[in-house]
Amino acid sequence: MKIEFLTLSEGTRLQYSIRGEGQPILVLHGGHSNCTEEFGYQALLDAGYSLITPSRPGYGETSRELGESLRTACQAYEELLRHLQIKKLHVIAVSAGGPSGIFFASQYPQRICTLTLQSAVTGPWLTSKDKEYKAAKILFRPGVEAYVWKLLASVTDRFPRYMFKQMASSFTKLPWREVESYLLPEDLEAFRAMNRRQRSGHGFIIDLVHPGQIEIQHLQNVTCPVLIMHSRQDGTVPLEHAHRASKHMPNAQLCLLDTWGHLIWLGKGSEQVNQELLSFLSQWDKNTNESETSVPLSRID
Repeated sequence: MKIEFLTLSEGTRLQYSIRGEGQPILVLHGGHSNCTEEFGYQALLDAGYSLITPSRPGYGETSRELGESLRTACQAYEELLRHLQIKKLHVIAVSAGGPSGIFFASQYPQRICTLTLQSAVTGPWLTSKDKEYKAAKILFRPGVEAYVWKLLASVTDRFPRYMFKQMASSFTKLPWREVESYLLPEDLEAFRAMNRRQRSGHGFIIDLVHPGQIEIQHLQNVTCPVLIMHSRQDGTVPLEHAHRASKHMPNAQLCLLDTWGHLIWLGKGSEQVNQELLSFLSQWDKNTNESETSVPLSRID
């Protein structure tokens, strides 16, 4: 993995990583993450894709000022594509990265081959009336979040199954006894790695604001092919978000997943995620390659 920085106007900068070579995909990660995200990556790399992951505003070492609005954030992503000399590419937007993916696709249609929404927020989400919002403003605010994640990572390293059980209710509508039946041997290590790399920075506070900037018109303006992937049991982002996008996006395909919850890359049923995504991308790769509108990352100087 290569991590680089792009200096933008007024001294702001965008941190990003590049993994693999081939047809490029822009990945807009979820909340509490950054350009070192891993969920879902290996299957795409094995299939020959290149993954470009910017740390969204306030996360990693990306300037929080870029998160002033979805527009300023997406202008930074568009400038990154110009810097990398990429004309057109696939976009995958995950969870709290959903609003960024939707806004980017609605404002820069010439840049987008396809948009995939995974467990994605597609409109107003947590508000000041929600207990999750109130807790997030306390636990994940700058100055506190680093200690919270350090504690979570430390306990998870020692007691991964216990912590998975404790945190499961925030990811799923299922009771623990049912969640347990979904677990695969490798899931606890993946969960441990997730808690090690998680940080909120200033990013999650920004993520509480951006969903309110997505209007129906933005969804209607996304004209590229869209794959909406959402677990029926998601306890973090309600299923209504997937149905909202499906209703208003003109070229959307809704894929409801029989996974245990929000983290669709873990547990039984996660193989469906990779299969459906790769099938969708390959279908539109053919059109992209035939029209020569996309520049594979391996060809960039």
